[in-house]
Amino acid sequence: MILSDKTIKRLIAEKKITVEPLEPHQIQPASVDMRLGNHFLVLEETKMTSLSLDSKIHYRELVQDEIVIPPKSFILATTQEFIKLPNDMTAFVEGRSSIGRLGLFIQNAGWVDPGFEGKITLEIYNANSLPIQLTAGRRICQLVFAQLDQDAENPYRGKYQGQHQATGSRVNEDVESKH
Repeated sequence: MILSDKTIKRLIAEKKITVEPLEPHQIQPASVDMRLGNHFLVLEETKMTSLSLDSKIHYRELVQDEIVIPPKSFILATTQEFIKLPNDMTAFVEGRSSIGRLGLFIQNAGWVDPGFEGKITLEIYNANSLPIQLTAGRRICQLVFAQLDQDAENPYRGKYQGQHQATGSRVNEDVESKH
């Protein structure tokens, strides 16, 4: 079941869901708008000849309040908000329609597992033919919360738990890479 604004407000007040910092205008009818942080990662192309699921990926870190994303370019960014989900709740990360209409695709693999806590790393792609300028603090995406039928047997305790900035891919740490 997707949570309504009334339920989201109640669960935040009861401290069952954490979204901090949070302004009242961020709460929508069935979601919470998330704002862009000021920490970004860009692929360090000069240190790699290709990307592999079995190798460490190299990134260049940027900390700034504005960023321009060139056409057909990809970056990682973070939300301003730190979130914490209980073991019986999940969230979907969705781009805001107004942002998508600019040709800016925002994702985080679309899913936040029960038990996750941290800032959300966003995968951002400019599909437009023009550069797009982004400013920290602007609402960029939204979280849609859903109630599980019961606590997850194995809530999230993975390699991105507790992240406080944009975090690059750690796919090379997957069990498949260790063989």
